[in-house]
Amino acid sequence: MAKKKTTFVCQSCGNQSAKWLGKCPQCSEWNSFVEEIINQEPSGSFSTSKGKVNKPKALKDVQPLTQKRLIFEDEELNRVLGGGAIPGSLILLGGEPGIGKSTLMLQVALNNSQYKVLYVSGEESDEQIKTRADRILTKPNDNIYILTETDTQIILKSAENVSPDFIVIDSIQTLHSDKLESAPGTVSQIRECTFEILAFAKSNGIPVFIVGHINKEGSLAGPKVLEHMVDTVLQFEGDRNHFYRIVRSIKNRFGSTNELGIYEMLETGLRPVADPSKILISARDEDSSGIAISANLEGARPLMIETQALVSRAAYGTPQRSATGFDLRRMSMLLAVLEKKCGFKVGLEDVFLNITGGIKVEDPASDLAVLSSIVSSREDLAISSKVCFAGEVGLSGEVRPVQKIAVRIMEAEKLGFEKIYLSDYNDFSIIKASIKLKIFKAKKIEEVFRDLFS
Repeated sequence: MAKKKTTFVCQSCGNQSAKWLGKCPQCSEWNSFVEEIINQEPSGSFSTSKGKVNKPKALKDVQPLTQKRLIFEDEELNRVLGGGAIPGSLILLGGEPGIGKSTLMLQVALNNSQYKVLYVSGEESDEQIKTRADRILTKPNDNIYILTETDTQIILKSAENVSPDFIVIDSIQTLHSDKLESAPGTVSQIRECTFEILAFAKSNGIPVFIVGHINKEGSLAGPKVLEHMVDTVLQFEGDRNHFYRIVRSIKNRFGSTNELGIYEMLETGLRPVADPSKILISARDEDSSGIAISANLEGARPLMIETQALVSRAAYGTPQRSATGFDLRRMSMLLAVLEKKCGFKVGLEDVFLNITGGIKVEDPASDLAVLSSIVSSREDLAISSKVCFAGEVGLSGEVRPVQKIAVRIMEAEKLGFEKIYLSDYNDFSIIKASIKLKIFKAKKIEEVFRDLFS
């Protein structure tokens, strides 16, 4: 008979301890240790498998992966997944509660009638799922099957009987396995349930989408081993006060991790945004100070993003620094460069920065637009709405080159921009001669400001 071992496991990082601790020594989280029971086989019960043993194989003899991807009608999801879902892959979708994860997964299951889908929910009843499905899709889909269950053994048995093309599990924190006596949602249960689902997906060649909640720090609830086990990790981001939601690929074994999918939240569900540049730029009748447009690149998709800045005299002595959608530490670095190299005394002034649309900017090409918007607000000089920027700023004040300037230039010209500021160190030989967009080549940020505000 198996022995029962009691241990205390941190629910934040998965660290184990023989006794309860108030503070985790690994992740420094307070009151995160929970007692869990782990079944342990007796030492004499170990046995070797008598089945077939895998032997080393030469790489040249291994056949490449020829399985076709499952192509969904949702082009944004296809883009983030790298062109569709690979059979046998395990895809984790993480996001805050109420952000729209369940809506997105149910929408994917409903809008692809060519596939047989098993939708497993441990959080909602059949009637609740039906009500939400009628709101999303009025036409019935005969190829979708609903299962409200939390036991992994029952779920996998039902999946064998249905034989679906792909499975959706909402959510991984509600599942439990009979192999462990721990409560659902604990680290051990999440790890064990994910392992069982992974083994089923690989052995049957069925892609599985699992939904996971995130903690207050913004990372996926459960140990990091969960992210290591799955093939793809998708992060569902967005502000509840905005209509737009973003699906970002954090990990993808079968595609790029730089791709981005944008949705608009409506009463009838999530609508993919085919041309996000138009929604990220505010419509205004006249030019205003503190606004600059950046030609960014998220994966292979060019995005024209509006950057808003507000600079004012510090009222309480200590200057405030606030950035929404932009790295605050990078903004502080850019402000230091602006003061040291250009002579703008912003050390005693409040600086507020906002990226419109509720998205987070990670492309360093937005540096030039950020500095231009800050100087524009400080000097109260408007920047033309027909001007955009694409350049990284170094510590010495130089404008560094960015990648794929041809794609950025074509997107800017398509949207009606007349001028773009780039680094003089870019390779301009790849630019087509038919481009009518005026290109300003700069080596230092002083050259950009001199041309903008003179």
